[in-house]
Amino acid sequence: MLTLSGAERIMIDPADERDGDLHVADDGRVASSGAPDGEMWDVTGCVITPGLVNAHHHLLQTGFRTLPGTRGVPMREWLPAMAAAYAGAGIDASLTGATAAVGLAESLLSGVTTTADHQLNWPDPRGSTDPVADTVAIARAIAESATVLGARLVFVRGSARDDPEQAAASAEAITQALLAGSHEGGVTHDGMLQLAVGPAGVHSDSEATFRLLGEVAARHGLRRRTQANEQVDTEIALEKYGRRPLDLLEDWGWLSSDVTIAHLCDVTPAEIARLAERGVTGTHAPGCDVPMGWGIAPVHALLEAGIELGLGTSGGGSNDAGHLLADARLAMQVSGLIGPQLPARTVLAMATTGGAAGLGRTDIGHLREGARGDLCVWDVSGVSDAGVADPIAGLLWASPGRKPRHVFVDGRPVVRDYQLVSAREADLVANLKVRITS
Repeated sequence: MLTLSGAERIMIDPADERDGDLHVADDGRVASSGAPDGEMWDVTGCVITPGLVNAHHHLLQTGFRTLPGTRGVPMREWLPAMAAAYAGAGIDASLTGATAAVGLAESLLSGVTTTADHQLNWPDPRGSTDPVADTVAIARAIAESATVLGARLVFVRGSARDDPEQAAASAEAITQALLAGSHEGGVTHDGMLQLAVGPAGVHSDSEATFRLLGEVAARHGLRRRTQANEQVDTEIALEKYGRRPLDLLEDWGWLSSDVTIAHLCDVTPAEIARLAERGVTGTHAPGCDVPMGWGIAPVHALLEAGIELGLGTSGGGSNDAGHLLADARLAMQVSGLIGPQLPARTVLAMATTGGAAGLGRTDIGHLREGARGDLCVWDVSGVSDAGVADPIAGLLWASPGRKPRHVFVDGRPVVRDYQLVSAREADLVANLKVRITS
């Protein structure tokens, strides 16, 4: 039994806060009471929140940040610049394992306990004797990196201009290899690994890809995820099909309650109503959308329509950071440019319960009794928080770039006193450097 004692404030969920102690039982679940002989952690002067859920990341891009030719350029130039860097390094299991380890470590150190990795880039199948097996090895390497660090992972078998049949065969093989039939809705019984499928978007993938990956998802009960309605996505869809992205997604069977769509910067009121009617969830990614010039999603309008929204950083090639709380602060600050300013608690809800809802998860994103013991301990006793009247809102308004003192996953510490528990940052960095430069 774990007891965190003396917290200044505990955010149980977006609608419930209290002071005092928080208990996690030996099974890793939040409990209503502690035990006198349990493990005690003094968290006086700290705020406790649920572990953050990064609902949209591209972990591969962690190894390719601030590359020449990728800053302040249109997506038509950005994509080939990134692709050339991947090709130069050689996409394989060793590269994706190394980039995932660094990206997941960065996530844990900034309070993210669950990361959804939309893996879109794969080796050229023409250079392999068994391209499907290569994709399984890549998925396994990413999952193993998460296991070592103690991070909760959602692996999304994505596609970006892949052959539709091969993408579907790969998704099927990855599901069989990583879940081995022992799962519920694509989630392993311990909740540490979840699988999903997701074409990059109508700007890159065909109707056949959407339909075939959708068939894999239906067969195994997996969630479906894609990206739509960044400005460039709308432009390409209109050029190529004469239709807007959401019209295509509806025709292709991808507007339903098991689908989450990232970005949604360029959506009309009628499209917002349609998304709400279909039960689609969304992911806001301002740390990517703003610097890429894609606009700002109308978050207030989406939420007012009843659409569940999560928060994501997107990848290192556009955002260059995997710090979700920093992006929550950005989301709060820029929201007034496109509607009423979002309250801090609304954005924190997106970073916790909202992201979990898009994953179909009720066991994470909150600290109600029975929830998995994923939580962050934020020290608010220093000068950066002095004078803050509301310590929950202060998590976003004060101390930009703050990091949690401790992070727990399933009641086990994965970050203690600002340091990773199961790995050394220097080793992860060195391994990535060797892999990229070799």
